[in-house]
Amino acid sequence: MRNILVIGAGRSTSSLIKYLLDNAKEQDWFVKLVDIDINMAKDKVGNHPNAEAAELNIENDIQRVSMISEADIVVSMLPAFMHTKVAKDCVALKKNMVTASYISDEMRELNDEAEKAGVLIMNEIGVDPGIDHMSAMKVIDEIREDGGEMVQFESFTGGLVAPESDNNPWNYKFTWNPRNVVLAGAGGAVKFIQEGKYKYIPYHQLFRRTEIIEVPNYGNFEGYANRDSLKYREIYGLDDIPTLFRGTFRRPGFCRAWDVFVKLGATDDSYQLEDSEDMTYREFINLFLAYNPHDSVELKLMHYLRIDHDDDIMHKLEWLGIFEDEKIGIKNATPAQVLQKLLGSKWQLEPQDKDMIAMHHIFGYMKNGERKQMESSMVKIGADQTYTAMAQTVGYPVGIAVKLILNNKIDLKGVHLPIDKKVYTPVLKELEQYDITFLEREVPYKEG
Repeated sequence: MRNILVIGAGRSTSSLIKYLLDNAKEQDWFVKLVDIDINMAKDKVGNHPNAEAAELNIENDIQRVSMISEADIVVSMLPAFMHTKVAKDCVALKKNMVTASYISDEMRELNDEAEKAGVLIMNEIGVDPGIDHMSAMKVIDEIREDGGEMVQFESFTGGLVAPESDNNPWNYKFTWNPRNVVLAGAGGAVKFIQEGKYKYIPYHQLFRRTEIIEVPNYGNFEGYANRDSLKYREIYGLDDIPTLFRGTFRRPGFCRAWDVFVKLGATDDSYQLEDSEDMTYREFINLFLAYNPHDSVELKLMHYLRIDHDDDIMHKLEWLGIFEDEKIGIKNATPAQVLQKLLGSKWQLEPQDKDMIAMHHIFGYMKNGERKQMESSMVKIGADQTYTAMAQTVGYPVGIAVKLILNNKIDLKGVHLPIDKKVYTPVLKELEQYDITFLEREVPYKEG
């Protein structure tokens, strides 16, 4: 029997554990799910005969190494900054490892050691990063093999609320880490390349520089630039491509309204507010506006940001409750923490709600002197609050990768992401069994 150690039992682990347990008897697997909260782990494995739950504090070196040494493969579902500690143990103990997170600089530095040890550390095999890489490389490789030359690649992904659960004016609810949503884009200027020209968007302009994308059968989305698009030139072998852009999806109108908080400074996480515990949300918004005892907070906000009184933005803001006299109740809070608390009560998924992952790629290429364009789209609706679209699109690729590695279908060694055909072809094929499929179509070329 082959032993699989899964470290971390958070929300995104539910579909992974289901996949592993559904395949455990046929594949002769035993799954050990460990977490600092053993009850979370027990809840996910239940009474399955091929599984057990155990408690693990990742900082307990002796316990961690002992568990890894007993495994045939290790899956780390921990927060990203904890992966390297596990990876170093895996290299030392010659155990393959899988994780859905971005490859960090620390992880990348393990490549030579992992190769020498004959170990594969597969990273970025969740949804974004993960399914985005695989679905993009499939089409890019096909275009190249058919004699095409890539001149444009754009990619968008969004974790959103499903249409049937979309019942608020923002057309948005939290489907993943709320803190990451509040701080999105705050790490500095994003960068990309367009028609051979480098472009940079500073944070204070990020949510006003959007484009509208139509996804077949699901209508329009708006995309804003995401992180550093330029690093994907090397990853995808697109070093000389004139246009490369990666973005995040929201529904139209979201970004223009969110820009209000960016412009105010309400997403700042770098300092604490005085007396935040007894402050109201109305007073919180007023902190960022000029002193004028005769005008209301609403009027000052509209004047400062040049918003008309009948603008839909005001409806969105009022619906959130930012002008209410409700106390915040957080001591020494940063502006971003105050905003997150408010949004958490309004953008929370209800028990009956479903989430949605939307992904869309645009491929521009030259073939026989003619400019052509392909589009590839995937939309996945969650089943419920346990097997969400996010959990499925993260968990299933990880589980499939585990199976391929254990069955010696992937012979890579070192630190990798899933851009090799021998990885993405079987993973994408099996994902189709879970209704994670891409609609690929050739479309008329549009100048951007």
